[in-house]
Amino acid sequence: MLRLPQFNVVSPETVPEVVEALGNTPGARIIAGGTDLLPNLKHWLDQPPALISLARVTALRGVRRDEQLGALRIGAGVTLSELARHPELRASFPSLAKSAGLVASPMIRNMGTIGGNVNLDTRCRYVNQTEFWRGAIGGGCIKSEGNVCHVVPKGRNCVAAMSSDNVPVLISLDATIVQAGPEGERELPLASYFHADGTAHTRAKPGELTTELRLPLPKTARRCDYIKWCVRRSIDFPLVSVALRFDLDAAPDAADADQAPITSARVVVGVLGAKPRELKKLDAVLGKRLADPEVARIVSEAAHKQCRPLANVPYEINYRRQMIKVHTRRGVEALARAG
Repeated sequence: MLRLPQFNVVSPETVPEVVEALGNTPGARIIAGGTDLLPNLKHWLDQPPALISLARVTALRGVRRDEQLGALRIGAGVTLSELARHPELRASFPSLAKSAGLVASPMIRNMGTIGGNVNLDTRCRYVNQTEFWRGAIGGGCIKSEGNVCHVVPKGRNCVAAMSSDNVPVLISLDATIVQAGPEGERELPLASYFHADGTAHTRAKPGELTTELRLPLPKTARRCDYIKWCVRRSIDFPLVSVALRFDLDAAPDAADADQAPITSARVVVGVLGAKPRELKKLDAVLGKRLADPEVARIVSEAAHKQCRPLANVPYEINYRRQMIKVHTRRGVEALARAG
């Protein structure tokens, strides 16, 4: 049996009360669904003095369309199950509805929230083990009790992987994240919220919590998808993940949109390091039609060239790199066929 460390539980009812509780209890952790935090606590990867529960903070729930902002506003407390079946999300942002529906199992999706998934801790095969196991390899690593990276032995930084299903998709959709803290509220692009440090991979400031995510509403026709590859095809974290988005030169509801040329392409790959990687140099697909076989070739070869997995999650790294290419190509081809 894996036992939890001892801690207090605080249950505020408003966002300001959460911020106040964080300020009053240094080292406290926020808990919503707890599907990631509690297993980590059972592995004694952290021993916080208190958990601040968001269960009673109703302001963090709900999905609403904001015409003034031109965005869909998603409360951080919305569960992944709610997102996966939300009608407007399925219509306007199908890749996000799909990624939310592929997280773990139904029970975990019923508990886990989008705010928690965005702030999901990085994972590594050498970290997410019991305290006894970590001690057996020589006292842990940079992310736990030691000072050595077992993935990159001469490296100085932790390279634990960002394994969130939803983060690559949200970045591909130009999502912004809203943070509330002692200094007030701030909004920043989700793409700039992460950085390459597995021990502290977000730019959240001390005492902050995520309150909502904002997705700009599409202004043109768009085709997007999310591809997840894992061994068991259920429950597992992804070993390869790719978010695809192609904007087309047509109105969102145009009947012949799939014949329109591509005006923008965004491809974001996850499970590499502590932050997702957005592919560069995709200008060669602009002006082409999605059904053009060259599009799938160009994008998949760019993914293979620019993405180099590490041995931070299970499975052989060269095979995972090949799977990035294969699944990216299949994803683009599936989008073309769907049109």
